[in-house]
Amino acid sequence: MEVYALVGPSGTGKSFRAIATAHEVEAEIIIDDGLLIKGDRILAGISAKRQATRIGAIKAALFMDDEHARQARVVLQELNPTRVLILGTSVGMVEKIAARLGLPPVCRVISIEEIASPREIRQALTIRARYSKHVIPAPTVEVKKRFPDIFTDSLRVFLGRKGPQGRRSWLEQSVVRPTFTYYGKLTITTSALVAIVSRAAEEVPGVKNAGRVSVHREVDGVVIEVHPVLYYGCILNQVGREIQGAVKRRVEEMTGLVVKSVNILVRELYFPREKEPV
Repeated sequence: MEVYALVGPSGTGKSFRAIATAHEVEAEIIIDDGLLIKGDRILAGISAKRQATRIGAIKAALFMDDEHARQARVVLQELNPTRVLILGTSVGMVEKIAARLGLPPVCRVISIEEIASPREIRQALTIRARYSKHVIPAPTVEVKKRFPDIFTDSLRVFLGRKGPQGRRSWLEQSVVRPTFTYYGKLTITTSALVAIVSRAAEEVPGVKNAGRVSVHREVDGVVIEVHPVLYYGCILNQVGREIQGAVKRRVEEMTGLVVKSVNILVRELYFPREKEPV
């Protein structure tokens, strides 16, 4: 197994260039900020971006927790990749990560200055300082699935060569704001989620009111249950599916949370009075 290192100060754009660099050196696995990433999947790890403090983020990035390191070692042993790319702020940091994960010594060090111009590095540092934006080299869907409470946006990376049939080859990665950069803690209360769900359901034609709404938080997302009151005469399964779609879209758009399921239970119908709009 060959271990490559992409090294540069924090905020200079290493994660942004990780996917393209991994393709250049033909590395199958990217190790970045406590995560093991292969292609469009996060295989193992605890994201440093989710830690409450900078010290916690550093410990996660270095795999200092024994169970964290053990899980990563198991995945690496199962996959037995030919090449691995580790990101770090220094050669010493990369060597510590390699040692914690039982990997061979680094065979080649790539500095950020080799693959980014001074102007690009200055721009990356400005964005980090001004907006506290960090990149995770994995698709937004994958990041949201594993970390449903972290706010993400998508960013496409051009790999610099054409794929099948002459098409340009792109991969998606995610832009996040780590927990330790917040001025205070952002919490979405259950009552706020219920209000969002109720409003979304009541905007669907055929719904008199949302009725009882419950939201159950799980590790990988939320499960929503709605007991709507529908107008007599509407097509129940059609209105139910429309409620499911409307609630899922509204919650995910407004909160960034992953909606695992929206369960609809109709127990009551409303008979409108004459000339009352439905």
